Amino acid sequence: MVTEVMDDFLEYCSIEKKLDEKTIRAYKTDLQQCLSLVGNGAIDQLTKEKIRTYIRDISHFRHKTIKRKLASLNAMLNYFEWNNEWYVNPMRKMHIHMREPVRYPTVMTIEEVRKMIDVVKKRSMAYPNDSFSYGLAKRNEAIIELLFASGMRVSELCDLKICDADLNVGRIRIIGKGNKERFVDICQDVTKKALSKWLECRGCYADDAPFFCSRLGRKMSPQSVRMLVRQLASTCGIKKHVTPHTFRHTFATLLLEEDVDIVYIQHLLGHSSIMTTQIYTHVNLHKQREILQAKHPRRKI
Repeated sequence: MVTEVMDDFLEYCSIEKKLDEKTIRAYKTDLQQCLSLVGNGAIDQLTKEKIRTYIRDISHFRHKTIKRKLASLNAMLNYFEWNNEWYVNPMRKMHIHMREPVRYPTVMTIEEVRKMIDVVKKRSMAYPNDSFSYGLAKRNEAIIELLFASGMRVSELCDLKICDADLNVGRIRIIGKGNKERFVDICQDVTKKALSKWLECRGCYADDAPFFCSRLGRKMSPQSVRMLVRQLASTCGIKKHVTPHTFRHTFATLLLEEDVDIVYIQHLLGHSSIMTTQIYTHVNLHKQREILQAKHPRRKI
């Protein structure tokens, strides 16, 4: 039955491939939506015609979402084919091509980042040093500083533990997608100071406690961080749609503008493929103009 194949596939992804829980949840959501076409029938009822019907049904989604949903289905069918010699994945003989519109990430200017950092710093100065509000303001300042200093994902920031930050050395250990480990150096004293101040306010906790916590002492949720960033951007009068991921895009783009090799940026962001990182080479047209004006060989002719 189809649902049994799906359950086996998800168990394989969890136990053998050790995929992230969020990835497995996304697989499950995508597959449940697709498998509603055949109910709990045999998997060979999932024909090319039904898959084409499914593609039409999801055609209103963004191209990136459609590609993910089809990739989820293809991965499950490949898994079943690998374990059953009689079965042939029908997607092997389907030519699915969709022209995806180029979507460049939203990036802040250095002035917009400076505004946000200045505002969040000034807020802590409005409270007595021993007050609860002062501690929260220092936490928010540390969050903004770390997002910009490291380019980490919001989920990585929320999963950060106290033992992951060695502020004496100035190094953060990040556990990214697929449980992959990477290290990012925090080289700016102002950022290290903001993180240290927050830990002073946080008090003494076990090494495996969350680095950032809520008012109730629980691990910060990604939604809380998104709300903080959105409110801060609004206070600064920034009209762009700013999220924690915007800091990640900005981190990468501004490093690229400083002529940092894209391979280093790939490592800092934790991208498995350099193809993912290459989108940042297309973001800033102003930088492109500067390069062509200063370095085009036509100047020498």
